[in-house]
Amino acid sequence: MDRDWADPGLDLDTVAAHAGYSRYHFIRAFKEAYGETPGQYLTHRRIERAEDLLRTANLSVTEICHLVGFSSVGTFSARFKTWTGLTPSEYRTKHVGRGAALIPGCYAMLWAGGFRSAPGAGKPRPAEGSGDSRATGDTGDYRAAGNTGDSRAVKQRNSGEAG
Repeated sequence: MDRDWADPGLDLDTVAAHAGYSRYHFIRAFKEAYGETPGQYLTHRRIERAEDLLRTANLSVTEICHLVGFSSVGTFSARFKTWTGLTPSEYRTKHVGRGAALIPGCYAMLWAGGFRSAPGAGKPRPAEGSGDSRATGDTGDYRAAGNTGDSRAVKQRNSGEAG
């Protein structure tokens, strides 16, 4: 759950099966160990990450909602307010500017895997005309090209040149 907290498809049955328990035994054992149910724990991890993004990233509340694994802005806002005492917008107004400068939204989305070419693909998709030389060529997939950070090597691989 700590690794895949942002996956909106993360469900209790999957986590319990991974741990080798039935869902009901897993809930009891988890609550005994952590003091809260797996659902509460996951919500708290997501809210903590949302707090961080609201303070540091120039993203809308809706974008943050989806990045942290909620599929409904209404549910996200209600759970956020229950946990923090503030709506996401109120929280941002109160806490923005404390700490580092805001990260541009496009960087935060790329880092968090928010750009997807297909639902669930988890593959970054650079904006058209973004000037990202790593994403040039026929495939547009710089990870498939090795993502060495050397744009010349990527261009050579994409164009078929030897080097």
